[in-house]
Amino acid sequence: MKVVFIASSLAIVWCMRRHRVVRRSYDKELDTFRHYFLVAACLALALLVQEKFTFLEVLWAFSIYLEAVAILPQLVLLQRSGNVDNLTGQYVFFLGAYRAFYILNWIYRYFTETHFSRWISCVSGLVQTALYADFFYYYFISWKNNSKLQLPA
Repeated sequence: MKVVFIASSLAIVWCMRRHRVVRRSYDKELDTFRHYFLVAACLALALLVQEKFTFLEVLWAFSIYLEAVAILPQLVLLQRSGNVDNLTGQYVFFLGAYRAFYILNWIYRYFTETHFSRWISCVSGLVQTALYADFFYYYFISWKNNSKLQLPA
């Protein structure tokens, strides 16, 4: 599964960078999110808050924190454009649903494992799911009304 995940991630990056049609859909004027501040904040948080101050533990915490907020640039871009095409809306919805199902996994593991202590991933997962909440609301409204997904600009 990890090989499939890495291969599909590389294919997505290749499409965004090299594929003619996909590359033309990028609007640089709407994409003004300063992602380097997000990366710096996640690194600072990983240096300050981790379970054990080792190199690998700091890298693990950094990856968890960054994963929790990595959707922010996409959500901001979708918010600025206002209109969301069908494929993008479903992609973002299923990314959020994937994280929401993780919450069920953590609840199950909390009650079935004797020493479940990955509180960093649980809190980060809750933050990530909360970031999707607004998008979920508008996705559900558009699905219920059978209309095109539009986010307030």
